[in-house]
Amino acid sequence: MEKTAKTDNFLKAIKKYAVEQRTIMRNEVEQLKEQKIKEAEKKAKLDSEKLIKDKLEAKRNEQTSKIAKMTQEGQKHLFLERAEMTDSVFKKAEEKLIEYANTAEYSAKLEQSAKDIAALFCNESCTLYVNERDMASAEKLKSFFNGETEVCADKTIRIGGIKGYCKAMRIVADETLDSKLNAQREWFVENSGLSVL
Repeated sequence: MEKTAKTDNFLKAIKKYAVEQRTIMRNEVEQLKEQKIKEAEKKAKLDSEKLIKDKLEAKRNEQTSKIAKMTQEGQKHLFLERAEMTDSVFKKAEEKLIEYANTAEYSAKLEQSAKDIAALFCNESCTLYVNERDMASAEKLKSFFNGETEVCADKTIRIGGIKGYCKAMRIVADETLDSKLNAQREWFVENSGLSVL
């Protein structure tokens, strides 16, 4: 009987130890499970935040690219319209100047320009360039110069005026209406309020 009691006590102790170990293991498994769940939740949260951030960044980049493209297309359109408007204004101005080039006032201005160029070139020889229709005034224009002077028709002078070249002085004096009108283009673009930002 004593042997049986010892065996029973031994079995009870083993059973008690097994129950305690099972409880400890269950607790450890539960803690490990909770820890893994927390880690998985944390990782899932970080992954989802990163995914959302990446998607937002991609969308932002896409929208920025669209806006930049639209802005560029708008500026190109405005630039072309501005150029068209500027060309139209200068075409009308050129037409008015061509009308002016057929007046007596223009003839007097052409002679005054010749006098100014002659004063610049002193007694040096030079070549004068005029529009073809002003070739009729060639002799009158030459009369203002002291040096040997040649008058030539220049097809690049579409409106009128006079351009002188002195080889000895290496000077070009441009009194053409074409160059004066062209010089106004930059001023017009800057001051017309048609700028493209």
